[in-house]
Amino acid sequence: MSTRHATAPSPAPGPVAGPPPAFSREVRLVSRPAGAAVPGNFAVASVPVPALREGQVLVRNTWMSVDPYMRGRMDDAPSYMPPFALGAALEGSAVGEVIASRDAAVAVGATVTHFLGWREYAVADGSAVTVVDVSAAAAEDYLGALGATGLTAYAALTRTAPVREGDTVFVSAAAGAVGSVAGQLARRLGAARVIGSAGGPDKTRKLLDVFGFDAALDRHQGDLAGQLAQAAPGGIDVCLDLVGGEHLRAALGAVRRDGRIALVGAIGDYGATGPVAGPDNLFRAAALEVTLRGLLVTHHLDLFPQWRERAARWLAEGGLRTEKTVVEGIEQAPAALLGVFAGANTGKMLVRL
Repeated sequence: MSTRHATAPSPAPGPVAGPPPAFSREVRLVSRPAGAAVPGNFAVASVPVPALREGQVLVRNTWMSVDPYMRGRMDDAPSYMPPFALGAALEGSAVGEVIASRDAAVAVGATVTHFLGWREYAVADGSAVTVVDVSAAAAEDYLGALGATGLTAYAALTRTAPVREGDTVFVSAAAGAVGSVAGQLARRLGAARVIGSAGGPDKTRKLLDVFGFDAALDRHQGDLAGQLAQAAPGGIDVCLDLVGGEHLRAALGAVRRDGRIALVGAIGDYGATGPVAGPDNLFRAAALEVTLRGLLVTHHLDLFPQWRERAARWLAEGGLRTEKTVVEGIEQAPAALLGVFAGANTGKMLVRL
């Protein structure tokens, strides 16, 4: 589906305190996974909605995001973000409507993004929410192409592994939220040929027919290195890797001298119970003076204004195509997250609350 657009009424002026709902449902982490995450790691609880303090707002969440990085936070292990606390609600990006406010800068009726997903109602400091323009794009787009998802693709291909005119670019997990944006962005940045990998014939067909890739590799068919060599007989210049493992090995086998590889994710390794094998051809990076560089999107937030300006215009013009996989209801949020790891989504996986 192409991105939808919605126009919301202008927010009411000034802070207004409205009567909050008595209770809100939230999803809690009740146990840590032993390998792959399972439904029993989660529970839905009903909790009282606290009264607002000065400077706070009450948001009725309408959409929330589930993302691969959340699997790492389910483990009690060091990472770039702290683990989710057992017995507490999870957190993540969400968008919603302010229904009560004690912050003069955030009006009732405003649509805002914040990081208190996994619950129906969120009480947040006004400084922790961002008012977004739903006349420019649909509210849920601020969790996808106009959110951290799109910013990840933009930072990867402009800073971490910059695309140059005439490059051949390979994107793994290209039918997902980041990858589907990255393929289209690579073309706009001057790539001559864009190749993506996905799982199954339906997704690979969409890479070609919907997202404009030149070639699509089906990971279910195996021999990724052989498939990539056939799709890019002259090699690749840039790779945005979201999978790791065999995908990274294939990219290293195909990369040309002075190539750039952005290490963004390793969804293929999430939930592994034993040592994860690294690529056995890593020395090619040294021999060909290839740059492998990791990316944390939180270190590139300064790019948000320029990315949103560009992406909102492309969405409005139809030049940036997106898809969403939508799951209904807070109680289905765990299933939505598990679905991401099973490849159940095309484009952005969202939960509508």
